[in-house]
Amino acid sequence: MPSEQAFAVERATAASRTALVVAIALVLLAASLPFWGESSWMREFVEIACYFIFAMMWNLLAGYGGMVSIGQQAFFGFGGYVMLMLGNFAGINPFVAIPLGALAAGLVAVPVSFVAFRLSGGYFAIGTWVIAEVFRLSFANVSAVGGGSGTTLTALRGIEKATRESTTYWMALACVVAAIALVYLFLRSKRGLALLAIRDNEVAAESQGVPVARMKLAVYVVAAFGAGLAGALYFVGNLRISPDAAFSVNWTAFAIFMVVIGGIGRIEGPLVGALIFWALNKFLSDYGTWYLLGLGLLAILVTLFFKQGLWGYAQQRWGWSLFPTQRKLLHAPAGATASSRG
Repeated sequence: MPSEQAFAVERATAASRTALVVAIALVLLAASLPFWGESSWMREFVEIACYFIFAMMWNLLAGYGGMVSIGQQAFFGFGGYVMLMLGNFAGINPFVAIPLGALAAGLVAVPVSFVAFRLSGGYFAIGTWVIAEVFRLSFANVSAVGGGSGTTLTALRGIEKATRESTTYWMALACVVAAIALVYLFLRSKRGLALLAIRDNEVAAESQGVPVARMKLAVYVVAAFGAGLAGALYFVGNLRISPDAAFSVNWTAFAIFMVVIGGIGRIEGPLVGALIFWALNKFLSDYGTWYLLGLGLLAILVTLFFKQGLWGYAQQRWGWSLFPTQRKLLHAPAGATASSRG
């Protein structure tokens, strides 16, 4: 008689297991950087970490949730300003104020969503940009935080430069690891599947019992929290904030560039895109206008010839998946399945 067959669900791949081991080793190595590396390396890492976290949140909102926003800089700047006000005026340690600024950005996203969610499609994208401009103009008229010219984070004056830089670096590293882990776990959960269903077809998802409005609000708030976290972290490292810097549309433009280059709707996409963006910014930014034209040309070429992004192309061609969110149903002998459960 043929052996009894059963089913097994595969949730990890050989590439993902290898990537986990390599990632742990890299994180441990990176954590030791302040003891042997240069301060310029730590500053560069903090900057690209902020870009990556912001891009990751934009990818969660647009790539997985289908809500294309070009105004996420509203929460980036809001988180930065809340961190500065808590540090300068409330006497709270700015490093403690970083998650508080992120929390404030997530909370303010709730009333903002009442306005933004009245729009859809292209109107939603433009509407979020307008909301970000309202935030910028509002803070530009608050004299307590320097108005349009901005102000300096004075709460860190009593901390030595080396201590400040290493602490900022470790917080950036922790935020990057947490952002990747939380987004990955979320996408592997039932809520992640519900989010993908909403992105593909809201009507069909709602007909299957998915709470569309609640899920969209949750993702919008989480994306705002992450953007606020990136903003608070960035301005702790930068030590100065202004409305034009905090609420610049360039933040969203660069996030879109990183996600499109790496691969939208993939966790690896922002990671690959952030590394490419860092390399281009490091070696070509001195060329001014030509540098910006090069970024635009690269984005056009990728969208024309690699419609799923560079990582999407690699995944499609070679089957690479460092963060698999799909489940594969495999046939397996019943005995082997039982032993694997034990």
